[in-house]
Amino acid sequence: MARLAQTAGLTDVQQEILSTVRDFVDKEIIPVATELEHRDEYPQQIVDGLKELGLFGLMIPEEYGGLGESLLTYALCVEEIARGWMSVSGIINTHFIVAYMLKQHGTREQKEHFLPRMAAGDIRGAFSMSEPALGSDVSAITSKAVKDGEEYVLNGQKMWLTNGGTSSLVAVLVRSDEGHPEGTAPHKSMTTFLVEKEPGFGEVRPGLTIPGKIDKMGYKGVDTTELIMDGLRISADRALGGVTGRGFYQMMDGVEVGRVNVAARGCGVAQRAFELGVQYAQQRHTFGKPIAQHQAIQFKLAEMATKVEAAHAMMVNAARKKDSGERNDLEAGMAKYLASEYCKEVVEDAFRIHGGYGFSKEYEIERLYREAPMLLIGEGTAEIQKMIIGRRLLEEYRFQG
Repeated sequence: MARLAQTAGLTDVQQEILSTVRDFVDKEIIPVATELEHRDEYPQQIVDGLKELGLFGLMIPEEYGGLGESLLTYALCVEEIARGWMSVSGIINTHFIVAYMLKQHGTREQKEHFLPRMAAGDIRGAFSMSEPALGSDVSAITSKAVKDGEEYVLNGQKMWLTNGGTSSLVAVLVRSDEGHPEGTAPHKSMTTFLVEKEPGFGEVRPGLTIPGKIDKMGYKGVDTTELIMDGLRISADRALGGVTGRGFYQMMDGVEVGRVNVAARGCGVAQRAFELGVQYAQQRHTFGKPIAQHQAIQFKLAEMATKVEAAHAMMVNAARKKDSGERNDLEAGMAKYLASEYCKEVVEDAFRIHGGYGFSKEYEIERLYREAPMLLIGEGTAEIQKMIIGRRLLEEYRFQG
């Protein structure tokens, strides 16, 4: 069967990387994903395999021990991994966002200290922006850093921290009013701190607690946690870039990469749902013939495949725009919005094709049906993407009356 979502213009190196990842997904992830997911078990063996493949250093520059690949290569690898099990793509996503933020905004000392070990997979990254009462309003962050000599003291509670337990480096966004006059816009008085910690749960360093895993409907296996700071002392040189007040912009730059990642995950999950749907439609017989021969099912398959192709094209475009050095918030917002919505629709159509069996945990589509909704809210809801898209369109198409 010809594969959907092919990407034109890839180099031989990119094709070789993708072929290797695809083989790994087919052999090492898909056969065990559903069982591990039902047990909510961290996929340590799979993660070790990704480490051996060098994927934790995929976008980290070669001078720091990485492969120095593009965002496009990364996104296409994420697409393949999510096709196998979306949770595994989440494990590497937050790691890459932190590595990207370090590469783009870190001081030389910060890059030299963290990036080689991140490339090797010895340090696993996570980033923390959300809070319990925050939602999409990043300006309402209440976690705070107060300067005390050569250190900052951090207090507050963060929420929805992917890799919260297994990570050893967390990029945390907090308010830092020091040096910013009263009345300064909230987004201009935020700082990202690079917080090193021990993997695990409980008090992972003095003043920092990871309470435990949040029990979720889907997206299992990967640990999603809270993060509580109570008198956490951080050296001033662990402010990302060595400066305060730039945290919001640094995080938003990282989130653009994250939105391309979520789009890629949506593409991967949708591809797998299509594969399951089209296979089952040829195996299941009703009224004396495979249901794939019924026109209603063929229409559904046609719609599913078209959505997979469209989402993939928009994701590739957003990644290439970011790689070119151009602003890509419009393209990333469109790709994330379309891919996550289409993913939900393709998964539901595959679920319908399975009929009653789609409701059974014996069938893989049941897992996908619970995983797809996370993409609707991860890295910004559909409503937030529409706001970004609308504002950017008005900038580009400003009426000259």
